[in-house]
Amino acid sequence: MKPELRENLQEALRRGHEIQRFVAGLTLEDYSTDDKTRLAVERSFEIIGEALNRSSKIAPEPIDAIRNHRQIISFRNILAHCYDTVEDRIVWGIIERSLPELLEDLGTLLKD
Repeated sequence: MKPELRENLQEALRRGHEIQRFVAGLTLEDYSTDDKTRLAVERSFEIIGEALNRSSKIAPEPIDAIRNHRQIISFRNILAHCYDTVEDRIVWGIIERSLPELLEDLGTLLKD
């Protein structure tokens, strides 16, 4: 694996674990009322999306192994450009359902 690709994937993995730490023990209601956590989570998702976007340009084939990578990149664009329309319950759903899959896929890719 190219060093630049590995660095991007490791950064995405770090940020994903960071999101999990940020929201540990919180409910959706807690998350919705905590501006610092919401901003930190959204920024971390932006970084993940950008890391995957860069990675797809370096080596598209390995990135295809990441479930929903195109949606993750699109989500980054929404967060960056349409931040005022992002609903907390959607972000929370992504944290609960999609983030664990992403972390699993990244871990698998980085084992190689």
